[in-house]
Amino acid sequence: MFILNLTYIKPINEVERYLPSHISFLDKYYNAEKFICSGRKNPRTGGIILCNAENIDEVNAILREDPFYREKIANYEIIEFLPTKYAVNFKSFI
Repeated sequence: MFILNLTYIKPINEVERYLPSHISFLDKYYNAEKFICSGRKNPRTGGIILCNAENIDEVNAILREDPFYREKIANYEIIEFLPTKYAVNFKSFI
């Protein structure tokens, strides 16, 4: 499991310009059951994606498709973790 921590490096007007295509990217990976949840940080300095990928190579391949990544709108910090305790309803993601 991976936490993808996006931090915007461009002004918010650039973020907004690429937001529709970023949302399409998110939808693709929700449909592929790779993304579990996502959302904006508060304050709006970036976002978080919880990703259920097999390994770091798969994460990097996914990120290369993100318009925010391709257009250098955001930097990504990738944090891998191994869920050992979780809510019963979360078990299907493990």
